Amino acid sequence: MTPRPVTEPGPHVIFDLDGTLVDSEPNYFEAGRRLLARYGVRDFDWEAHTRFIGIGTRETLTVLRAEYGIDAPVEELLAGKNALYLELAGSSTEVFPQMRVFVERLHAAGVPMAVASGSSRAAIGAVLAVTGLDAYIPLYVSAEEVAHGKPEPDVFLETARRMAAEPADCVVLEDAPPGAAAAHAAGMRCFAVPYVPGTASDPAFGTAELLFVDGQSAFTADAAYRRLLG
Repeated sequence: MTPRPVTEPGPHVIFDLDGTLVDSEPNYFEAGRRLLARYGVRDFDWEAHTRFIGIGTRETLTVLRAEYGIDAPVEELLAGKNALYLELAGSSTEVFPQMRVFVERLHAAGVPMAVASGSSRAAIGAVLAVTGLDAYIPLYVSAEEVAHGKPEPDVFLETARRMAAEPADCVVLEDAPPGAAAAHAAGMRCFAVPYVPGTASDPAFGTAELLFVDGQSAFTADAAYRRLLG
């Protein structure tokens, strides 16, 4: 077995993508709504979508397929949703302003960064490219590349492996309870920025080292940077 490269101790930052770095949930909702409409589902609304924030696309579609009695295989649904999402994401994806400041500050300080997401590799790559974040975060891992998505720790552990970092040296930024649970299971620190305000009291966020109860409106790059390096 090839020895694992060793990096100098220090923080390594792993970002969730959707709802944490970028406000992509409206695009995911619209892609899901359009996809389900093709199969006769007309009542999929934003509230229904929020149940799946933080859960991988494949896992989400597996549940929806069963709930709505859709005969099409999951692979067909996955391909359809990814195509719809890529079309939407390529035209409009917004980075949360303070998250961009944080990324730029970490980059200037030489802090290693990566993205670990439940989205497909194609979707992650497209979003990072269209937002310009790929200039700062070239490394990303999709839950498609590991055995289990969040709340299992697989995607975070694989990301740490590719960063040549120990889990204890990694800090995860997450917006959803499944992601916070995955970070905790991976033995990583977590800074939580809830996307859905009502989830701030979820027990999974109770394990977070830093919790911005009011989400992105409360998150500041300064506060996160001080906690990370202080």
